[in-house]
Amino acid sequence: MNPLTNMRNVLKLSELELKTPSAKSWHDMYRDSAWIFVAGFPYTLSEGDLVCVFSQYGEVVNINLVRDGKTGKSKGFCFLCYEDQRSTVLAVDNLNGIKIMERTLRVDHVLDYKPPKDNEKLDEETLRLYMEGCAPKPVSKLPIVEPRKEPSSDSIIKERTKRSKSSKEKKHKKRRSSSD
Repeated sequence: MNPLTNMRNVLKLSELELKTPSAKSWHDMYRDSAWIFVAGFPYTLSEGDLVCVFSQYGEVVNINLVRDGKTGKSKGFCFLCYEDQRSTVLAVDNLNGIKIMERTLRVDHVLDYKPPKDNEKLDEETLRLYMEGCAPKPVSKLPIVEPRKEPSSDSIIKERTKRSKSSKEKKHKKRRSSSD
């Protein structure tokens, strides 16, 4: 698909969404994926450069800048994962169609990110992220912790009285044993 056609379609969807606010957003179908596809950027940009641009809409937790297998040079597109899926909506709406170094970016959602085929070269953590994805996981219920009760003034006085009596008894016993 032509990148300009894609950008026009995204703009049409967004305009339609603004006109009918009661309708569900077209972004909703991507709510289980925190990955976006980015294309059209200059080949000279590195992972760090892309993270700087895209981190203005959320924390970037993973990036796969696709490179040529032989030369290692960028192919001009990447897959990027945010910590929070809501950041993908902001990035797609705000960065799709902008120009960076006279090149027009194409930014779109990714429904099912497919991990790279050369998994043997990846470290354990990166491989886990590629396989599991990095979309937000449902929060499990935490155990309810009962608030600690503050002791009443009566119980404090009783405790002090007990300690005082026991220390007096110890001193008394010690005197007896030393006098024997």
